[in-house]
Amino acid sequence: MLEIRPNCECCDRDIAPSAEAYICTFECTWCPECVERFPNGSCPNCGGDLQRRPVRPAAALVNNPASQVRVFSPDCLPKTGRSELAAL
Repeated sequence: MLEIRPNCECCDRDIAPSAEAYICTFECTWCPECVERFPNGSCPNCGGDLQRRPVRPAAALVNNPASQVRVFSPDCLPKTGRSELAAL
């Protein structure tokens, strides 16, 4: 089952379980704005393909809640070539 992480790993912005997010096969989680800046649209951690994260229906979130564990990779910013993400 997907963790449905609560934030973008690059800019640390909150991402609701029902909001648009992108993940790789390791569940690295990114907001759309950061994904646009990744070279080749690939995961900066593993180089893998990024896909839209599936939305877990609200009724299913009751018994299978989204993760509350935040993952943040400050070394993501240099990989994007854009330092202004730090201000988001």
